[in-house]
Amino acid sequence: MQWLTRIREWWRRMRREKPLGERGEAAAAKFLRRLGYKIVGRQDRHRLGEIDIVAVDGQAVVFVEVKTRTSHDAGHPAESITDDKQRRLTRVALSFLKRHGLLERPARFDVVAVTWEDQQRPPTVEHYQNAFEAVGKGQMFS
Repeated sequence: MQWLTRIREWWRRMRREKPLGERGEAAAAKFLRRLGYKIVGRQDRHRLGEIDIVAVDGQAVVFVEVKTRTSHDAGHPAESITDDKQRRLTRVALSFLKRHGLLERPARFDVVAVTWEDQQRPPTVEHYQNAFEAVGKGQMFS
């Protein structure tokens, strides 16, 4: 009987709804795949920060920041990417390129804004290609 309890608990954990941010990232990855992007990394963590999605679009390495909201009451999701956030993303992306020997490859930053009002299916997904330039001194992005 104990095994049945374990299976039921496992099933409950599997059915639990994922946090909004995780669902937004999954929706963004699905959206980008449909556009032909190859997703090569998700939630790539480094001591400097995290990149939500790393993808390849043609020859370019694309660092994607995903912002998910349930409404626009506090502003559009993409508006929350401040100058400070752009600097941190630039440092993390540069570190990623160095670690993987990709400094000679073109790179860019995209933003995907996901709005999931009242848990509607599907959410509204907006993609901003080349949303901002690398920020900082001596960056090696083209």
